[in-house]
Amino acid sequence: MCRLYGFKANEPTKVECSLVYAQNALLAQSIADRRGKAHPDGWGISCYENHAPIVDRRDTAAHEDDRFSLAAERAYAATVIAHVRKATVGGHSIANTHPFVYGIWTFAHNGTLRGFDQLAAQLEHETDDDLRGMRHGDTDSESVFLWLLSRLREACGGVLCPQPDLDTLIGVVSDCVRKLDARSQRADTERASKLNLLLTDGRYLIGTCLRNSLYWLERHGIHDCEICGIPHVRHDESREYRAITLASEPTSHEAWHAAPEGSVLAVDETISVTVRPL
Repeated sequence: MCRLYGFKANEPTKVECSLVYAQNALLAQSIADRRGKAHPDGWGISCYENHAPIVDRRDTAAHEDDRFSLAAERAYAATVIAHVRKATVGGHSIANTHPFVYGIWTFAHNGTLRGFDQLAAQLEHETDDDLRGMRHGDTDSESVFLWLLSRLREACGGVLCPQPDLDTLIGVVSDCVRKLDARSQRADTERASKLNLLLTDGRYLIGTCLRNSLYWLERHGIHDCEICGIPHVRHDESREYRAITLASEPTSHEAWHAAPEGSVLAVDETISVTVRPL
Protein backbone atom coordinates (compact mmCIF):
# COMPACT_ATOMS: atom_id res chain seq x y z
CA MET A 1 0.00 0.00 0.00
CA CYS A 2 1.16 3.54 -0.70
CA ARG A 3 0.05 7.16 -0.62
CA LEU A 4 -0.56 9.25 -3.74
CA TYR A 5 -0.53 12.95 -4.55
CA GLY A 6 -1.48 14.44 -7.92
CA PHE A 7 -1.68 18.16 -8.78
CA LYS A 8 -2.84 20.02 -11.89
CA ALA A 9 -3.14 23.80 -12.24
CA ASN A 10 -3.38 26.38 -15.00
CA GLU A 11 -0.20 28.11 -13.77
CA PRO A 12 3.03 26.75 -12.32
CA THR A 13 2.60 26.40 -8.56
CA LYS A 14 4.84 25.62 -5.62
CA VAL A 15 3.62 22.45 -3.86
CA GLU A 16 6.20 22.26 -1.08
CA CYS A 17 3.71 22.86 1.73
CA SER A 18 1.42 20.05 0.56
CA LEU A 19 4.35 17.65 0.40
CA VAL A 20 6.29 18.70 3.51
CA TYR A 21 4.58 21.14 5.89
CA ALA A 22 0.80 20.68 5.73
CA GLN A 23 -1.09 19.09 8.60
CA ASN A 24 -1.15 15.76 6.76
CA ALA A 25 1.59 16.35 4.21
CA LEU A 26 2.96 13.44 2.22
CA LEU A 27 6.03 13.57 4.48
CA ALA A 28 3.81 12.99 7.53
CA GLN A 29 2.04 10.14 5.74
CA SER A 30 5.38 8.42 5.19
CA ILE A 31 5.58 8.17 9.00
CA ALA A 32 1.95 7.18 9.50
CA ASP A 33 -1.22 7.62 7.45
CA ARG A 34 -4.68 8.05 8.95
CA ARG A 35 -4.84 4.31 9.57
CA GLY A 36 -1.52 4.37 11.42
CA LYS A 37 0.36 2.65 8.57
CA ALA A 38 3.90 3.77 7.68
CA HIS A 39 5.10 4.18 4.08
CA PRO A 40 8.88 4.04 4.48
CA ASP A 41 9.98 2.15 1.36
CA GLY A 42 10.79 4.97 -1.02
CA TRP A 43 9.49 8.24 -2.42
CA GLY A 44 9.27 10.01 -5.75
CA ILE A 45 8.23 13.37 -7.18
CA SER A 46 7.59 14.01 -10.88
CA CYS A 47 7.21 17.62 -12.08
CA TYR A 48 6.50 18.72 -15.65
CA GLU A 49 8.87 21.23 -17.21
CA ASN A 50 8.56 22.17 -20.90
CA HIS A 51 5.90 19.47 -21.32
CA ALA A 52 8.16 16.67 -20.04
CA PRO A 53 8.40 14.97 -16.62
CA ILE A 54 11.44 15.50 -14.42
CA VAL A 55 11.44 12.78 -11.76
CA ASP A 56 13.39 12.49 -8.50
CA ARG A 57 13.15 9.10 -6.73
CA ARG A 58 14.86 7.49 -3.76
CA ASP A 59 14.39 4.14 -2.02
CA THR A 60 14.62 5.75 1.42
CA ALA A 61 11.83 6.87 3.73
CA ALA A 62 10.71 10.41 2.90
CA HIS A 63 10.77 11.43 6.56
CA GLU A 64 14.37 10.21 6.92
CA ASP A 65 15.71 11.74 3.70
CA ASP A 66 16.58 15.43 3.45
CA ARG A 67 16.51 15.09 -0.32
CA PHE A 68 12.71 14.66 -0.21
CA SER A 69 12.31 18.11 1.33
CA LEU A 70 14.80 19.57 -1.15
CA ALA A 71 12.97 18.00 -4.09
CA ALA A 72 9.66 19.29 -2.73
CA GLU A 73 11.13 22.76 -2.31
CA ARG A 74 12.16 22.77 -5.99
CA ALA A 75 8.78 21.47 -7.18
CA TYR A 76 7.27 24.43 -9.03
CA ALA A 77 5.10 23.20 -11.88
CA ALA A 78 1.57 23.06 -13.25
CA THR A 79 1.53 19.23 -13.13
CA VAL A 80 2.98 17.13 -10.30
CA ILE A 81 2.70 13.51 -9.17
CA ALA A 82 4.27 12.41 -5.88
CA HIS A 83 4.28 9.08 -4.04
CA VAL A 84 5.46 7.43 -0.83
CA ARG A 85 5.73 3.65 -0.94
CA LYS A 86 4.85 0.79 1.35
CA ALA A 87 6.26 -2.24 -0.48
CA THR A 88 3.95 -5.18 -1.19
CA VAL A 89 4.99 -6.64 -4.55
CA GLY A 90 8.66 -6.21 -5.43
CA GLY A 91 11.64 -5.56 -3.23
CA HIS A 92 12.87 -2.38 -1.64
CA SER A 93 14.89 -0.74 -4.44
CA ILE A 94 15.10 2.39 -6.55
CA ALA A 95 13.89 0.41 -9.59
CA ASN A 96 10.67 -0.38 -7.73
CA THR A 97 10.09 3.18 -6.52
CA HIS A 98 7.17 5.20 -7.90
CA PRO A 99 6.33 7.24 -9.88
CA PHE A 100 7.30 5.46 -13.08
CA VAL A 101 7.99 7.54 -16.18
CA TYR A 102 7.99 6.71 -19.89
CA GLY A 103 8.28 9.54 -22.43
CA ILE A 104 5.70 12.16 -21.50
CA TRP A 105 3.82 9.77 -19.17
CA THR A 106 4.00 9.53 -15.38
CA PHE A 107 2.26 6.80 -13.38
CA ALA A 108 1.84 5.88 -9.71
CA HIS A 109 -0.20 3.22 -7.91
CA ASN A 110 -1.69 2.82 -4.45
CA GLY A 111 -2.68 -0.77 -3.82
CA THR A 112 -1.82 -4.28 -4.96
CA LEU A 113 -2.80 -6.32 -8.00
CA ARG A 114 -3.73 -9.59 -6.29
CA GLY A 115 -2.78 -12.76 -8.13
CA PHE A 116 0.08 -10.95 -9.85
CA ASP A 117 2.25 -14.08 -9.81
CA GLN A 118 -0.33 -15.74 -12.08
CA LEU A 119 -1.05 -12.62 -14.15
CA ALA A 120 2.48 -11.34 -14.75
CA ALA A 121 3.25 -13.50 -17.79
CA GLN A 122 -0.03 -12.58 -19.50
CA LEU A 123 0.51 -8.86 -18.90
CA GLU A 124 4.06 -9.12 -20.22
CA HIS A 125 2.86 -10.98 -23.34
CA GLU A 126 0.27 -8.25 -24.00
CA THR A 127 2.81 -5.42 -23.55
CA ASP A 128 4.47 -4.02 -26.66
CA ASP A 129 8.08 -5.14 -27.13
CA ASP A 130 9.63 -1.70 -26.78
CA LEU A 131 7.63 -0.97 -23.63
CA ARG A 132 8.40 -4.39 -22.18
CA GLY A 133 12.08 -3.58 -22.54
CA MET A 134 11.62 -0.46 -20.39
CA ARG A 135 10.71 -2.49 -17.29
CA HIS A 136 13.50 -2.15 -14.71
CA GLY A 137 11.91 -3.48 -11.51
CA ASP A 138 9.66 -6.34 -10.44
CA THR A 139 6.54 -4.61 -9.12
CA ASP A 140 2.99 -5.21 -10.21
CA SER A 141 2.67 -1.44 -10.60
CA GLU A 142 5.36 -0.97 -13.26
CA SER A 143 4.02 -3.99 -15.15
CA VAL A 144 0.52 -2.49 -15.10
CA PHE A 145 1.86 0.90 -16.28
CA LEU A 146 3.59 -0.50 -19.36
CA TRP A 147 0.65 -2.79 -20.16
CA LEU A 148 -1.72 0.18 -19.85
CA LEU A 149 0.43 2.26 -22.22
CA SER A 150 0.25 -0.59 -24.72
CA ARG A 151 -3.56 -0.55 -24.50
CA LEU A 152 -3.52 3.23 -24.93
CA ARG A 153 -1.25 2.98 -27.95
CA GLU A 154 -3.60 0.39 -29.45
CA ALA A 155 -6.58 2.71 -28.93
CA CYS A 156 -4.67 5.54 -30.62
CA GLY A 157 -3.94 3.60 -33.79
CA GLY A 158 -0.51 2.33 -32.78
CA VAL A 159 1.05 5.56 -31.51
CA LEU A 160 1.23 7.38 -28.18
CA CYS A 161 1.88 10.73 -29.88
CA PRO A 162 -0.03 12.77 -30.79
CA GLN A 163 -1.47 12.53 -27.32
CA PRO A 164 -4.93 10.99 -26.92
CA ASP A 165 -8.01 13.11 -26.26
CA LEU A 166 -9.51 13.03 -22.79
CA ASP A 167 -12.42 10.72 -23.60
CA THR A 168 -10.04 8.16 -25.09
CA LEU A 169 -7.78 8.39 -22.05
CA ILE A 170 -10.67 7.96 -19.61
CA GLY A 171 -12.06 5.06 -21.61
CA VAL A 172 -8.77 3.17 -21.83
CA VAL A 173 -7.88 3.65 -18.17
CA SER A 174 -11.36 2.59 -17.03
CA ASP A 175 -11.33 -0.47 -19.28
CA CYS A 176 -7.86 -1.45 -18.06
CA VAL A 177 -8.86 -1.23 -14.39
CA ARG A 178 -11.99 -3.31 -15.01
CA LYS A 179 -9.99 -5.98 -16.88
CA LEU A 180 -7.26 -6.09 -14.23
CA ASP A 181 -9.83 -6.45 -11.48
CA ALA A 182 -11.68 -9.23 -13.30
CA ARG A 183 -8.49 -11.14 -14.04
CA SER A 184 -7.33 -10.67 -10.46
CA GLN A 185 -10.57 -12.04 -9.06
CA ARG A 186 -10.15 -15.17 -11.16
CA ALA A 187 -6.53 -15.58 -10.07
CA ASP A 188 -6.99 -14.82 -6.36
CA THR A 189 -10.49 -15.49 -5.11
CA GLU A 190 -9.67 -14.79 -1.46
CA ARG A 191 -8.48 -11.19 -1.77
CA ALA A 192 -9.61 -8.29 -3.94
CA SER A 193 -7.19 -5.99 -5.74
CA LYS A 194 -6.82 -2.35 -4.77
CA LEU A 195 -6.28 -0.25 -7.87
CA ASN A 196 -5.94 3.45 -7.22
CA LEU A 197 -3.90 4.73 -10.15
CA LEU A 198 -2.60 8.16 -11.12
CA LEU A 199 -1.64 8.82 -14.74
CA THR A 200 -0.71 12.04 -16.51
CA ASP A 201 0.79 13.19 -19.78
CA GLY A 202 1.19 16.73 -18.47
CA ARG A 203 -2.05 17.89 -20.13
CA TYR A 204 -4.54 15.65 -18.33
CA LEU A 205 -4.49 14.05 -14.89
CA ILE A 206 -6.40 10.79 -14.36
CA GLY A 207 -7.07 9.07 -11.04
CA THR A 208 -8.97 5.87 -10.26
CA CYS A 209 -10.61 4.84 -7.00
CA LEU A 210 -11.03 1.10 -6.44
CA ARG A 211 -11.01 -0.17 -2.85
CA ASN A 212 -8.69 2.55 -1.56
CA SER A 213 -9.40 6.07 -0.40
CA LEU A 214 -9.07 8.95 -2.86
CA TYR A 215 -9.96 12.61 -2.34
CA TRP A 216 -9.96 15.69 -4.49
CA LEU A 217 -9.72 19.40 -3.78
CA GLU A 218 -10.59 22.30 -6.10
CA ARG A 219 -9.10 25.78 -5.72
CA HIS A 220 -10.33 28.86 -7.56
CA GLY A 221 -8.50 32.15 -7.27
CA ILE A 222 -5.36 33.13 -5.40
CA HIS A 223 -5.37 32.51 -1.67
CA ASP A 224 -2.73 32.69 1.01
CA CYS A 225 -1.53 29.24 1.99
CA GLU A 226 -2.99 28.14 5.33
CA ILE A 227 0.42 26.73 6.27
CA CYS A 228 2.96 29.41 5.32
CA GLY A 229 0.60 32.35 4.81
CA ILE A 230 1.69 33.28 1.28
CA PRO A 231 0.43 32.34 -2.21
CA HIS A 232 2.32 29.65 -4.07
CA VAL A 233 2.03 31.03 -7.60
CA ARG A 234 3.44 33.95 -9.59
CA HIS A 235 -0.01 34.83 -10.78
CA ASP A 236 -0.93 36.11 -14.24
CA GLU A 237 -3.77 38.52 -13.43
CA SER A 238 -5.24 38.12 -16.91
CA ARG A 239 -6.59 34.68 -15.96
CA GLU A 240 -8.41 33.08 -13.05
CA TYR A 241 -6.16 30.72 -11.14
CA ARG A 242 -7.50 27.16 -10.94
CA ALA A 243 -6.01 24.01 -9.42
CA ILE A 244 -7.13 20.47 -8.62
CA THR A 245 -5.40 18.11 -6.18
CA LEU A 246 -6.00 14.36 -6.01
CA ALA A 247 -4.65 12.55 -2.95
CA SER A 248 -5.03 9.33 -0.99
CA GLU A 249 -5.78 11.45 2.07
CA PRO A 250 -6.61 15.13 2.58
CA THR A 251 -3.38 16.98 3.25
CA SER A 252 -4.99 20.13 4.68
CA HIS A 253 -8.07 21.40 6.53
CA GLU A 254 -9.74 22.55 3.30
CA ALA A 255 -13.02 21.21 1.88
CA TRP A 256 -11.90 17.95 0.27
CA HIS A 257 -14.34 15.65 -1.55
CA ALA A 258 -14.23 11.87 -1.24
CA ALA A 259 -14.14 10.15 -4.63
CA PRO A 260 -16.91 7.57 -5.09
CA GLU A 261 -15.82 3.96 -4.87
CA GLY A 262 -15.39 2.48 -8.34
CA SER A 263 -14.84 5.80 -10.09
CA VAL A 264 -12.41 7.55 -12.39
CA LEU A 265 -11.55 11.24 -11.95
CA ALA A 266 -10.22 13.28 -14.85
CA VAL A 267 -8.74 16.79 -14.74
CA ASP A 268 -8.73 18.51 -18.13
CA GLU A 269 -6.84 21.49 -19.55
CA THR A 270 -9.41 23.94 -18.17
CA ILE A 271 -8.69 22.48 -14.70
CA SER A 272 -12.18 21.08 -14.35
CA VAL A 273 -12.73 17.68 -12.80
CA THR A 274 -14.99 15.00 -14.29
CA VAL A 275 -16.09 12.04 -12.15
CA ARG A 276 -17.38 8.91 -13.89
CA PRO A 277 -17.99 5.31 -12.87
CA LEU A 278 -15.24 2.93 -13.94
